[in-house]
Amino acid sequence: MGQDKSMSDDTGGAVTEKDHDQSVNPSLLAQSSKGATYLILLQVGSRALTFVVNQILLRFLSPKLLGVSTQLELYSISVLFFARESLRVALQRQESTAVSLEAENIKTNHAGSPSTTQSNQAQEVVNLSYLALVLGLPLATVFASLYIRNADHVVLGTPAIHPSLYLYCLATVLELLSEPCFAIAQQQMLYGVRASAETLATFTRCLVTCGTVIWASKANLALGALPFAVGQMGYAIVLNLVYLSRLDIFNADKAHSLLIKPIVPSSSALLLDRFSLPRLNLAFTIYAQSIFKHLLTSGDSFLIAAFTSLESQGAYTLAANYGGLVARVVFQPIEETSRSLFGRLLHQPVSSTDKTRAGSATATRQQVDQAATYLRFVLRFYVLICTLAVAIGPSFSPLLLRIIAGSRWSDSEAPSVLAAYCYYIPLLAVNGILEAFVSAAATLEELHVQSAWMIAFSAAFVGTGFLLLNVWDQGAQGLVVANAVNMLCRIAWSWQFVEGHLRRRGARLNFAAMLPSVGTMMYACGTAWYLSRVKLVLGGSLWQLGQGVAAAGSCGLVTLALERAFLVECYRMLRPSQEPRESRRKAL
Repeated sequence: MGQDKSMSDDTGGAVTEKDHDQSVNPSLLAQSSKGATYLILLQVGSRALTFVVNQILLRFLSPKLLGVSTQLELYSISVLFFARESLRVALQRQESTAVSLEAENIKTNHAGSPSTTQSNQAQEVVNLSYLALVLGLPLATVFASLYIRNADHVVLGTPAIHPSLYLYCLATVLELLSEPCFAIAQQQMLYGVRASAETLATFTRCLVTCGTVIWASKANLALGALPFAVGQMGYAIVLNLVYLSRLDIFNADKAHSLLIKPIVPSSSALLLDRFSLPRLNLAFTIYAQSIFKHLLTSGDSFLIAAFTSLESQGAYTLAANYGGLVARVVFQPIEETSRSLFGRLLHQPVSSTDKTRAGSATATRQQVDQAATYLRFVLRFYVLICTLAVAIGPSFSPLLLRIIAGSRWSDSEAPSVLAAYCYYIPLLAVNGILEAFVSAAATLEELHVQSAWMIAFSAAFVGTGFLLLNVWDQGAQGLVVANAVNMLCRIAWSWQFVEGHLRRRGARLNFAAMLPSVGTMMYACGTAWYLSRVKLVLGGSLWQLGQGVAAAGSCGLVTLALERAFLVECYRMLRPSQEPRESRRKAL
């Protein structure tokens, strides 16, 4: 396993005990790993609970009411996305000299109170997070007005449609009120606080929605989508209450306020003594970029609607929903926590003109090495998972689709589209972690360059999609290929940015160190070839099914055996031997 050793040697990223006092505390990596675990469990738990609730609601609601509730949920999601996502990304770039309050003692001055620098950083995060509410109020009003104005007569005829929309609007604004708490939890890596708040809020939403629907059914009341609106209101209220109660414990010494207040003294440029101008510029740039990404993400819907049949549209939607589930449940939490970690390790001046804090804000060589080492480990871990997915997924996806969706879908082009999606998922994963690095390390000027390149990538996506769908008539599979081309372009740009950023700071990213061992790749290729020759169908030969399961299982076991050294090294890196338990006891 010579590759495993090279991963520590390539960038000098292995921090020795001698250098420990000068490097970033390794508990940062442990907190990031723990945070990803929390968020993955949160995704799995919330989706499982939502599935159970939906099965209960199907017995009491008509498809029309479920459709209206879906539209109202989309309204809320749209307001939240455009109001807060860019701010969340920008605030994760916030410099923080302290490790999590859960993981390390708060740095104190000679008087024993939290340092002014850390207090100002926390207050800066709180102040900026209120901009989400400032954006959310007009967005909620405008989107609600547009929804009512453009809704058809069937939607407008739904009982209590106006009160339902108003409640969704109020619940969305209340959810935005929790942004200061969310920002503080992210800055101080209090992932347990976030997980508990969102879990209890989700449970409350499901309980209130189900209870209201069942009560209305027994009372013969026509409430329309109002139960969903009441459930969403319960979610927002509980979210705020849990955040406030939990964060009050960690802020017992009142080092910062959850209200907007002046930041004095401060070495950065401030607007009204409260808002960091460099962070505002960064947030506006990311905001414009997020809108563009959102439109690009929705571009496949426009292409497939314009150039394919309804059957192909349905097959692609089903494949994207099931295939994207892995990305949303597993890769998205890792990407989110990694962005926060990179934001701490790679804090840079936001723009070339923001040099007042360059001396203190520029990441040290050891921090850059640690970020590079972490990125390599995550990428190699992704490659291992994706190697198994590509080897096993295309052969098993038609069988799983028949079990889950039934024979109607298995006789369509959906199985072949889902099999093609298995090759696309690895690109989603790699692009996600690379763009997390870019969003944490790029200056304002570099983000502008990325936005310009994304325009070119979108043109490549549209052109490829037009050729595959309209000229060569490849159907839904052609759209998967077009998406893959777009993702490869984004990966190529992010890769060259990451390599250049690390090289300028004396580190590097070794591509060979991210590949699995030769034995792993050869066995995965052999498994893929073997499974392609075994016809796996539901109700078919048990012998063939057993062969397929045995081949897939052996591939997993062989991978674990051949990559054992790397997996052990991952565990040791993410779980340092000495945990800062003293501060944890104080926090609790």
